[in-house]
Order: sequence, then structure tokens, then C-alpha cells
Amino acid sequence: MGEKGFEGTEHRSGSLEHAGEDAPRYAIDNPGLPPHRPRLTDVDPKAAKRAERQVSVMFLISIVGTVLFFIGYFGVGQIGNGEPFSKIYLQNLLLGLGTALAMFGIGIGVVHWARTLMPDHETIEDRHEIRSEDDRVAAERMISEILDESQIKRRPLLRNTLIGAALLAPLPFIAVFRDLDDSDNFSDEETHNFGPERLRHTMWAEGVRLVRDPTGSPIKASDVTLGSAVHVIPDGLNDLGDDKLNQKAKAVVLLMRLDPAKVEISPGREDWNVDGIFAYSKVCTHVGCPIALYEQNTHHLLCPCHQSTFDLTQECKVIFGPASHALPQLPITVDDEGYLVAQSDFHEPVGPVYWERG
Repeated sequence: MGEKGFEGTEHRSGSLEHAGEDAPRYAIDNPGLPPHRPRLTDVDPKAAKRAERQVSVMFLISIVGTVLFFIGYFGVGQIGNGEPFSKIYLQNLLLGLGTALAMFGIGIGVVHWARTLMPDHETIEDRHEIRSEDDRVAAERMISEILDESQIKRRPLLRNTLIGAALLAPLPFIAVFRDLDDSDNFSDEETHNFGPERLRHTMWAEGVRLVRDPTGSPIKASDVTLGSAVHVIPDGLNDLGDDKLNQKAKAVVLLMRLDPAKVEISPGREDWNVDGIFAYSKVCTHVGCPIALYEQNTHHLLCPCHQSTFDLTQECKVIFGPASHALPQLPITVDDEGYLVAQSDFHEPVGPVYWERG
């Protein structure tokens, strides 16, 4: 459609693009790629050498970070209940600083390498079908181009420091995961099922009293009021010494009281509570964070790490968040003196849900 003047006559001013038989296909021609602007390292060998040394320094920092991690992990010693706080702080500092430097050095080094030494030309490559007989040749050509562009053959200092950093960086994680295995303290049957058996059994057993954390004072049923939440550990935990923290991490419990009429109780669990006093594992079934927030109006338990929410009136079923499993319930009763005691251990493993868990 043309442009109409004041008298209704059609004319073309040239300011608009018009469709027609002889109109161009595109209003604006493809400008193509902008001209390449060489970097300082592309034209100055001294600058390139300086960038190479900088990248190597970052890789060396990564190696130093890994060494710091091992100094803290093995040199400072394992954390136990008898360790002074200054030693614990030093170990945590070395572990955190070492891991940060190990990851930071490799990350920044690779980025600086790519920005200063690897080719930065923009290219356009048309998609085409790969012929089966040319697959091997094409793969070899691609690998050769990658090696040439990375300049890893021309710069042995970069290659050697990168290999050293890459080999050392995963070792802290391997050491930590390996240290999770405590096979000497378990039977052959338990060792075979590595994951579940370490979380299936806790200090709770028939007749073990529920005591307050951390004082260790026993709890009577009459002491637990409606709407209250008490942090509970098994009696005798405080006397374990070096193994206290390991056992506490599995056995810690939240004790709460509410109107039994508001709770949906599954068949077989009718006698697991004492007049509305319920005990549930404090370990979140997502990644094992400690649950410590109880909303007495809604009877919800909230994990502060990832906001998984459990409904106490539905036997701590998950109603929100990433957790996929209800909190394990500890069956409780009272002894002859009126103190709360466990009927047994948990009937299922505590902690995060994983593929081996039954």
C-alpha cells in the first residue's frame, strides 16, 4: 500500500520499504561478522608469555589449595569431643580454604587461558550430514584442531601445571568419601549393605530413657505440655566420648505433644505415643539437615535448609519441599517411674532417602 498525500494521491517518499515484484528479499542486508580485533596476546609474544605464566600460577594455586586441605584433614587430626576449639577452628579453616583455592585456581586458570591464549575468531559452520566413511577422519581433524587452538602442545608449562592441578583437585573429595567407611566397626552383613546399615541402627533400644539435649536429664510424660517441642537424645549418649557426635547425628529426636484426636494414626502405631506425645527423628529425609522449627498452631515441622515441611498430624508426612519421605517415628512408652522410654529402635533407617534404602 502506498502513502497518500493531502489530496488522496498516492506517492512514495522512499522512507518505507515496499513489497513488490522487484522488491529486495530483505530490508537490511546481512552485515556478516564484524572484523576481528586482535588481542594484545595475539600480536605481542611477551604478552602471550605473561598470560601463560599467569594461568600456570592459577593452576599452582589450585595445587597449593589441595595440599592445604590434606594438611588440615590429616595433619591437624580428626575432630573429637576432646579436641580444643582452637584446633577445630584451624582444621575447618584449612579444609574450607584449601577446597576453595583448589576449585578457584582451576576455574580462573581455565577461563583466563581461554580469554587470552585460545583463538577468539567467530566462525560460522554450516550443518551438513556426516558420511559414515568420513567419521574417523572428521573426528581426528576436530581433535587436532582443538589441540592446536588450545596451544597445549606449544606451551608445556600450561599443560603440566593443568595436569597436576586436575589430578590433585579430586583427591580431597575421595578422601572424605573414603573416610565415611567404618567397616571395622560393623559385621560382614552390615558392611555388605554399606549405606542403609549405618543409618538403620541407632542407640535407641527397648527401655532406653529419653533425656534432654544437652543436659541429659530424664523426661516424665507429665513434663511435656501441649504445643511444646523438646530436643531429645538417648540416655548414655553424653558418656560415649569420641563417638558421641557420630551417634548423636543419627539418634537425635524431637518430642512434641498435641491432641491425639487431631492425629491420623496408621494401623500398628496406635501404641507408639503416650497420650499425644510423639517422638520423631530430627534428621531431615532430604539431605540430613537437623529439623528444629515447630509451628504449634499448624503442627508443622520445618527444615531450615531447603524448607521441607512435615505434618505432625499425618505422622510427619511431607507436605512441601524436596524431601520425599516421612520422618521416622520412634515408638515410646513410660516406665514404672513415669519417665519416657523407647520401645525399640527406629523401624526404618533415619536420614536421607536413597536407592539402597528399603
